[in-house]
Amino acid sequence: MISKRFSTLRGHHQELGVVEPFWEAQLAVLAAVVLYVALPSRLTVGPRWLVPSLEGVLLFGLVISTPYRHHTQTPVRRRMSIGLIALVTAANFAAEGLLIHYLLKGGGSGGRALVLSAAQIWFTNVAAFGLWFWEVDRGGPHMRTAHEPRAPDFLFPQMDAREPSLRGWRPAFLDYLYVSFTNASAFSPTDAMPLSVRIKSLMLIESIASFLTVGLVAARAVNILNM
Repeated sequence: MISKRFSTLRGHHQELGVVEPFWEAQLAVLAAVVLYVALPSRLTVGPRWLVPSLEGVLLFGLVISTPYRHHTQTPVRRRMSIGLIALVTAANFAAEGLLIHYLLKGGGSGGRALVLSAAQIWFTNVAAFGLWFWEVDRGGPHMRTAHEPRAPDFLFPQMDAREPSLRGWRPAFLDYLYVSFTNASAFSPTDAMPLSVRIKSLMLIESIASFLTVGLVAARAVNILNM
């Protein structure tokens, strides 16, 4: 029944124009939820089940109502998507703050577990900011399907390419995820250049969060190895 409904929606959207699949972003949110559930209880805020349950309810609603994004869709669905990304980001920042607290506190047991948790938090940040980039660039995936999309927030190299096969090229979620990964790894843009202030601000926040996590974890790891 659900697959039949998805096929109907897809056909309807294809009649309206270009569509952008949403399942890649939904999979990234699911991965972030799983990574959060795997964190130690001392790195979570409130009841352990609260944040994953809220994220799961929102994700289920988006899976059912938005298998594809199109510029004719109502802005309510985009607000739901942004709310879900904000919830994932806030929960992960809270976990990162607790992680930094315990790393700076030092001593005690569980140092190795904290180092492993830092990797989970780092990858969650990559997924979260990949979602932010995907949702912000040109007004979001639903607006990028319009015949006259908004001015780009990112300049991808394919956008300046002269090859006929790249004419009409549009970035997909994996392109934004790659930008997020390289920004978190190199603390600077590598493939795509940021053009707007809002994207530069998001990249700055991600770089700071990644720098704090990697720097403190490296220091803690050296301390553990010397013990």
